[in-house]
Order: sequence, then C-alpha cells, then structure tokens
Amino acid sequence: MTEKTHGYWRAKAKEAKVHTQAYIGGKRMNAASGETFETINPATGEVIADIAACDKADVDLAVKAARDAFKSGVWADLHPSERGKVMIKFADLMEKHADELAVLEVMDMGKPISDAVSIDIPASVNSIRWYGEAANKVLDEIAPTDPSALAMITREPIGVVAAVVPWNFPLLMACWKLGPALATGNSVILKPAEQSPLTALRIADLAEEAGIPAGVLNIVPGLGHTAGKALGLHMDVDGLAFTGSTQVGKYFMEYSGQSNLKRIALECGGKSPHIIMDDCPDLDAAAQAAAGAIFFNQGEVCTAGSRLLVDSKIKDEFLAKVLEAAKSWVPGDPLDPATNLGAIVDDSQHKRVLSYIDVAGKDGGKLMAGGAAARTETGGYFVQPTIFDGVTPEMTIAREEIFGPVLAVIEFDGEEEAIEIANNTIYGLAAAVWSKDISRAHRMARALQAGTVWVNCWDPTGDLSIPFGGYKQSGFGRDKSLHALDKYTNLKTTWVQL
Repeated sequence: MTEKTHGYWRAKAKEAKVHTQAYIGGKRMNAASGETFETINPATGEVIADIAACDKADVDLAVKAARDAFKSGVWADLHPSERGKVMIKFADLMEKHADELAVLEVMDMGKPISDAVSIDIPASVNSIRWYGEAANKVLDEIAPTDPSALAMITREPIGVVAAVVPWNFPLLMACWKLGPALATGNSVILKPAEQSPLTALRIADLAEEAGIPAGVLNIVPGLGHTAGKALGLHMDVDGLAFTGSTQVGKYFMEYSGQSNLKRIALECGGKSPHIIMDDCPDLDAAAQAAAGAIFFNQGEVCTAGSRLLVDSKIKDEFLAKVLEAAKSWVPGDPLDPATNLGAIVDDSQHKRVLSYIDVAGKDGGKLMAGGAAARTETGGYFVQPTIFDGVTPEMTIAREEIFGPVLAVIEFDGEEEAIEIANNTIYGLAAAVWSKDISRAHRMARALQAGTVWVNCWDPTGDLSIPFGGYKQSGFGRDKSLHALDKYTNLKTTWVQL
C-alpha cells in the first residue's frame, strides 16, 4: 500500500467537493432567505465556502419533511433488519469515501489528518455500522403477571429528532446521534456547528445512495441563535440531542419548557481531573497520557484532562516527565501526516484560549511551557502546547473550560484532598486515577463525580458498548451503547386482560 504523503493530502484538499446547500426532504436547497455564512479553514484563515444560513423558515420545512416521512412509515415501519441493512450500507459508503471525509474534516476544523484518518472517520463509520447491526437485536419485554393478563413493554421511536452537534468532532458526534436515532425508526434533522458543516452536508449524498428515504435525514446548516434556537422551540420536534457548551445546553432546556416539553439530552462541558497518586504504577506512561489527554485534538475535547492533579510527593519528578512529553506535541500543517497538533477551530476560539493563558499568568500560575500563539505567519489559528504549574483550585484556569491545549497542574496531599479538588467543579464528565492499589482505585472511582472514570489510562478506546455522558452540569442522557436508545424511544405498556 502506497504511503499517503503530505502532497497526497494537499491534492485531495484541492479537489475536495464542498456542498453548500441544505438537504431537506431529499433535495439540496439554498436557505429561504438567501443568506449564507462563511466556513473558514483554521489552518490558513481563508474562506472555504459560503454555506446556506438556514433559519426558522428552513427548520419548519425540515421538520415537516421529517414528520411526513415518519408518519408515512417508510422508515419507522420498516422491519428493523431492513433498517439495519440500509444503515450498514451507509457505513460502507462512508468507509469507501473515508479519505474525502477526512480531508473535509481537516479543512473545516483544523484537526491533524492523522487523527481524522485513524480516529474520527473510522469511529464515525463504526457508530453507524454498530447501531445498524443492533437494530434487530433490541428486544421488547413481557412483564410478570398472573395467568389472567399479558403485559407487554415495547419500545417505539419518539418521532422527529433534532441533533445539534459541535465543531470539535463534527462527523463523529453526528454519527453518535444518527446511529441510535435511525436504528430505532426516527426521522432526524441534523444541525452541524456553523464552524464545521462540511462533512455533515457531504454524508447526505451517501445516506441517499444507501437507501435512507427522503425526509428521514435532513441537514440544516445555520447559526446557533437562528437554526439551533428554531429547532429547540419547534412544537413538532419530539426530542433534541445536543453536544456542546453547558450554557447552550441550558438554553435548550429553556426552549423545551417554552415549547412542547420535547425530550432533551445534553452532553455538555467538562473540566476533567487527571489524578496521579504517589503509587502510580508507571510515571513515564502516565506522563505520556497526561500530555495526550490535553493536547490531543488541540485540547478541543469535552473530556480533555485539563486539570492534572499530582501528589506532592512525586509532583516535581512527574512534572518534569510531562514537560518532556509535551515537547513531542508540535503545531503543524494539519494536512501533514507528521503533525499531531493542529489549528484551533476559528479566530474567536483562538483569542479565547490566548486570553485564558493571559489570565492564568495574572492569577499566579507559573508558566512552564508554551503560552503563546504559534505559526502566525500562516494566517491560521495555532497555539503552543501550554502548561502552568502552581495552579490552585480557585484560579480561573482550574475552574473554567478552556477548550484548548492548556494544562493546569495542581498539587494535593493524599487521597482525600485529591477527591475534594477533583469534585470541586460544576462539571462531571470524565476523570482518571493512576494507582497500583486496586482497592484505592475502586474507592476513588466510586467517589469521583464523573460519568466515566479511567484507571491507569486515559480514554484508551472508542468501544461503543460502553455509555458516555456526564454528571452535574456536564449534562444527562448517554451517547454510545444500547443505553443511547433511551433518548430516542418511548416505552409503552400494553396490558391485555385475558
């Protein structure tokens, strides 16, 4: 197999087909208003394309198309095995076009091509395929009754689902929602983030080619305060699944209350603690993991290990290893396969990250690495991998989600203080503990207020059999696994008196 070089990916980027129109009821169309917005290549600051800026009128059209498709039964009433076959074909087509999708993701969002090719696109394909394979394996129940009755508990699709997804993993987050929603027979309106709509718009063709009927999948690019809000307030949307910031998640809760009490599922922000105990089994491995936990995807990860909690007995030794590990994370051209640290998604987020770095220094954090913009000559939005030591729990850098490659190192003394610091946050998405003592690890995992706790590792697998979601203001509801089906189905009890 020929190695795919920097030149190969640059050529793919030049020839990439970019869709700019919404996809509603099986048709490409401009926004009713004629308005557009620019999508920017964060590695260069250049405009890629002008995208249809959908608003309430377009959302109304998409919801009607979705409702009509749902009521017709063309998808909802299809045998689950047949839905599964279509979804598997959809996954196969995505896999066939993996290089194209990877390039669009890189151009639109700035992540390294090596990550898009090895993680984002395969995981997206796997999500659609996994739920396609699961479609005919979700069984209904018979409740225990006396012989005079039959009590059936069945799952039914909730109907019209809105999926509002973020810019950090554009296609993957879409597929985490499309997989279970489509498998259970719903119709979906997907709103990609305005910063990164290109892969969502591209997969519409692949879904159609796979046999997903018109109206079952609709894609409405647009701004959050117009298209997103219209979906949240729509009286004929039955459920809305959102991944993004906690503040926007709260808006969707309000919109639900102001409209039809549509079901809301939220996967929001995080400030995940990465805890290194004094009996860490492998300081070198832990240091590599600590660097990867914050610098992977430029730190633009809801589960990023942005708070590194280290026992004071080993802090200096361990920090030295983390600083050494950080040297291997170098900002570069996202289309270069050698790059492992890409561009921040846009100018606004770039400025936000740099402002947090400035505040951290003023608050008393000790800058140990990075601390500035990088590759400024490119016109792109790059930030050096940044590490602050001497951070205390009350500092802004330790409390607020930055969504950038900025690590806060916090000392603690003993297990009790580690747990106290770790849980001292409004968030509760993920955490990790490194310890040789399996009893301590279990004890700490139970005490940590987080939806996922890793022991002696950091996010090692994309296994779809395990649920993903948060505690506290990181949201509720679960992506991945069969537990995700709860968001997209109603349970119905049918009692038959015999």
